[in-house]
Amino acid sequence: MIAEVIVDISTSEIDKIFDYEIPLSMAISAGDRVKVPFGRQKTEGFVVRVKESSDCKYELKPILAKLDDFTAVLPEMISLMWEMSEKNNLRLVDVLRLFIPAMMRGGRVREIKRHFVTLKEGVTQEEALSSLKPNAINQRAIIAEIGKSGEWASVLGEKFGFSAISALAEKGFVSIKDVTKRRAPILKSVPDKIVTLSEEQKAAVERIMRGEKSENLLFGVTGSGKTEIYLSCIGEVIAAGKTAIMLVPEISLTPQMMGRFRARFGDKVAVLHSGLSDGERYDEWLRLLRGDAVIAVGARSAVFAPLKNIGIIIIDEEHDGSYVSENNPRYVTHEVAAFRRAFNGAKLVLGSATPSLETYKRAIEGEIGLIPLRNRVQSKKMPTVEIVDMCAEIRSGNNGILSARLEEEIGRTLKEKNQSMIFINRRGFASFMICKKCGKVMKCEDCDVSLTWHKSDNLLKCHYCGKPYVVPDRCPACGESDMRLGRVGTEKVQEVLEKKFPGVRILRMDKDTTRRKGSYDEILSAFRMGEADILVGTQMIVKGHDFPNVTLVGILDADMSLYYEDYHSAERTFQLVTQMSGRAGRADKDGLVILQTYSPRHYVFAFSKDNDYPSFYRKEINVREVTNFPPFTKIVRVLVVSEDEERALELTKKILFKIRDYQKANEKDFVQVAGMKSPVKRIENKFRYQILMRLTRQREDATLQKIYEIVNAEDKKGAQVFVEINPQNMN
Repeated sequence: MIAEVIVDISTSEIDKIFDYEIPLSMAISAGDRVKVPFGRQKTEGFVVRVKESSDCKYELKPILAKLDDFTAVLPEMISLMWEMSEKNNLRLVDVLRLFIPAMMRGGRVREIKRHFVTLKEGVTQEEALSSLKPNAINQRAIIAEIGKSGEWASVLGEKFGFSAISALAEKGFVSIKDVTKRRAPILKSVPDKIVTLSEEQKAAVERIMRGEKSENLLFGVTGSGKTEIYLSCIGEVIAAGKTAIMLVPEISLTPQMMGRFRARFGDKVAVLHSGLSDGERYDEWLRLLRGDAVIAVGARSAVFAPLKNIGIIIIDEEHDGSYVSENNPRYVTHEVAAFRRAFNGAKLVLGSATPSLETYKRAIEGEIGLIPLRNRVQSKKMPTVEIVDMCAEIRSGNNGILSARLEEEIGRTLKEKNQSMIFINRRGFASFMICKKCGKVMKCEDCDVSLTWHKSDNLLKCHYCGKPYVVPDRCPACGESDMRLGRVGTEKVQEVLEKKFPGVRILRMDKDTTRRKGSYDEILSAFRMGEADILVGTQMIVKGHDFPNVTLVGILDADMSLYYEDYHSAERTFQLVTQMSGRAGRADKDGLVILQTYSPRHYVFAFSKDNDYPSFYRKEINVREVTNFPPFTKIVRVLVVSEDEERALELTKKILFKIRDYQKANEKDFVQVAGMKSPVKRIENKFRYQILMRLTRQREDATLQKIYEIVNAEDKKGAQVFVEINPQNMN
């Protein structure tokens, strides 16, 4: 028998299938990981097919070993590999690596096998104790300790000595077996609230599970009880003997969601996200593969959970940009979920209070189902939103970051023993440092971006590569000692609040405060338990959190994302404002949102004030249609990256000229083609050039395949080339 193998080496030249002979003594299936000879080395590989014979003219080498005692890649995932490779122009091996925990490669993580001691079958505790001499103190203590459930030999040995365990085994009182020790993520359990679904929620569950559409948008206002609908649907699926995938956009949401899922479904739930240790991720992945867990909960990568017979896939906060992978291999979670839904005949639910324009357009045009939830659970009121004109604040003499109105409301909220959340989408103390005399901005040596000052560390940091710099006493260009700080971030906001409200308890949640494992859950749990009065944070605090005691939300610099050179800017601003507003007044207390902006009359704020997504959609979709932007066109970006700027420029020009030649013969397929430097020209000392295209929807797939063909035909030595479809970040 012959195995078709993709070797685990990520280069385009060898990203192809190689035939290997399967030794008679070895049972090999498609999806197995194997060790194979390749050239002069031995390397790992993935078997993607087993066949009777080979057409190869060269003498086939035999597979050296099977690496796991299980098949690591399901048949479904091999089909998905071909689909993703063709659709997104990805190397086969890069896709295959998505399907397994990274540390499996090279055998860097394995199951932990440990000796476990139990009473021998047929032996009772009373029998053993009565047979042991009174002076066999340690042996008697071990029998008392292991009881009916047993104990790890390492634990017993530390307490009573390993010789006592051996003596009991020799006497036939205990059994010592090799047992897998699970590295389980530490998750706080929450009580499973018995919730009676409202009529609206019941109707939603009915339409999802038994409606004519297999894919639905669950379009519900913040606080409308979408999570309880998810739990009910998954409960039905599990009762029918199927499996489920539940995706959330942020790691910070996973502990909260896992708590509810564990309370409802117990150990049937496994968690998958980048915040786990290598061992925890491997063990959770293996539980799903072996069927010990049947529900996968996690961030984007959990869409690849090794589950069979999937009954439902849920993407919560489906509008979130984190569902698009912007690193190699690039993919869109929704597309992967759609493939797995079709393969398994499952249901796909996209949930959001502010869906992406593309998803909402598909829903109102009938391509997918639209299930609206118009009311908050228990008929709770939506929060009142007040817009504060910061230009008027400046004219009145207030140059601070807090408006008089927000300051007043924070004070009132503190007096009433309620909680506040303050959102600003910028971390650090100041987003740049500039010389007042010569205007020099402190920039990263390796990236073409300004450095952010972090006061707590007294360091300037690059938010692209993470490199820290000592804060200069004087301008390195002119020697001036008077340096000015730029726009404020979360650190500065925290300092201002502590000065204005002495004794206030403040927690801050951003990338700087959540680097340590478990810090997400610690901060959120502390706030939920009332250990802080104010939570200051970036986008991490926007999505999905439910804090019953929060009655005030302050949104600072609400228009920060409004004027980016990106067609998503209005949509993202509406989503951020609406989602953040939804954190207020979720229990039996009224909520208030103070939205600070320098553009109070912008239509985004008018619609978000009234929580009017349909009107925002009609306005924004009209703008997109008139200006020829997605979803009416498809944006394709070819990004060329190299440490040698000349090489990056040369390769970009070559690709651009070939695309323009194709464009001349196919004018109707293109709206625009342009080559340029990337907005951030250099990151981690690598220069970046790009080609931006807008394709019409008439022959977009054929045109895209031609672009892939042009890119793949070029010699890319000394450079990397990526093709992105509708990129989330144009920088």
